[in-house]
Amino acid sequence: MQKGQDNCPMSKKPTILFTDDEGTFRNIMSKELDRMGYNVTCCASGQETIKNMQERDYDVAILDMNMPVMNGIETLKKVKTIEPTTEVIILTGQGSIENAVQAIKLGAYDYLTKPCQLKELDLLLQRALEKRKLSRENFHLKTLVHDVQKPSSMIGNSPAIKAVFKMIDKTAPSDVTVLIQGESGTGKELAAKMIHQYSKRADKPFVIVNCATLQESLLESELFGHVKGAFTGAAESRVGLFEIAEGGTLFLDEIGELTVNTQAKLLRVIQSGEIRRVGDNRVITVDARIIAATHKNLPLEVKEGRFREDLYFRLNVITLRLPSLRERKDDLTALIQHFLQKFCKGERTMDMHPEALHAMTLYDWPGNIRELENTIERAVVLADGNIISIEELPDNIRGRTYEHYGKNGEIALSEVEKNHIIQVLKEKNWHKPLAAKTLGISLKTLYNKMKMYNIDL
Repeated sequence: MQKGQDNCPMSKKPTILFTDDEGTFRNIMSKELDRMGYNVTCCASGQETIKNMQERDYDVAILDMNMPVMNGIETLKKVKTIEPTTEVIILTGQGSIENAVQAIKLGAYDYLTKPCQLKELDLLLQRALEKRKLSRENFHLKTLVHDVQKPSSMIGNSPAIKAVFKMIDKTAPSDVTVLIQGESGTGKELAAKMIHQYSKRADKPFVIVNCATLQESLLESELFGHVKGAFTGAAESRVGLFEIAEGGTLFLDEIGELTVNTQAKLLRVIQSGEIRRVGDNRVITVDARIIAATHKNLPLEVKEGRFREDLYFRLNVITLRLPSLRERKDDLTALIQHFLQKFCKGERTMDMHPEALHAMTLYDWPGNIRELENTIERAVVLADGNIISIEELPDNIRGRTYEHYGKNGEIALSEVEKNHIIQVLKEKNWHKPLAAKTLGISLKTLYNKMKMYNIDL
């Protein structure tokens, strides 16, 4: 085995594995590839090639077709089994073209006939390296998407959120396009993740595109990808988010923020299932389910000419409307407990003082669940003990309590708890097990408190 000279142990030179059973030719190619700037390892047989592949990663393997014991085809198959992203170039004699074509069908990047021109080989190596880079980038991005994806679920038992669960159960198994509508902070991204996780695409990528944060000049490149030199600053080729989401789900958040020009390009992709990278004429077929979300009134946007009607109809096959938090106050206690557990992180157990809890039930939560989450996180940080008092809540939430009871704050805390229990019992039609669950206490504790506060049993 011979290696090209490389004095730097952290070399960034492309790694080439060159295999040929002819010693003289192998030595010549080792020197030439090294001179061309590659970090080359030479092997005399297919068996030696496999041994090296099992020991380290190579960018490109150059294999002679006609070798004893293990020929180029057999070596190719094993190379691709060990590392699918290693590109393979086959060297073949004039009489072995048919075998070389078979090798391409089995995954080889291309072939050259011997004796080959060094310039031709160098050009082919550059193309193979570019393809290798794109393949690995795509692989790593998909791995990242899977790594950050956690099992998701929405919290609540109210009629409003139950209707959402029912719609998700119905729509998830199909590939139909879904448009999620709701105010900011209602959990549109979480609903999209649930649809993906309950679908047949669950083991494939879930890719999020926030249309509001991407500049229009870069959005096309982000969605469809680009080739090297496509525009100023495109120093290397890059796959787009549609390709990264292949086989999975592409979530287009805040789609109402797209310009009409970008809407037209997106419509063509949804209709045809095909994209072109920026600067490339090649058509690439993509398979990604589209879920879109917006807080805007899209029919009004269509009427006023800010959103394409044909795109709206394409997206609006199924509409999933998420209720605001003020429409599902029954879920407030359960959501509070969820966020308390999240931000305490097992270090301590915290609970809400009845006065603080009552203040939160009076508040309208214009920022919805996101505002509630931020409020709980703030309160956990500010609380000195294990009980979050009303003093740890923001002024705008505390103010509703003072308006309700008078600014002197003379109402007894026990009265606050009593009123809160009565309010929850009324909301649950005096169904005590449901009320106890909403309050976050046991049924026995609820009966004891009702007796203590002289609430009719």
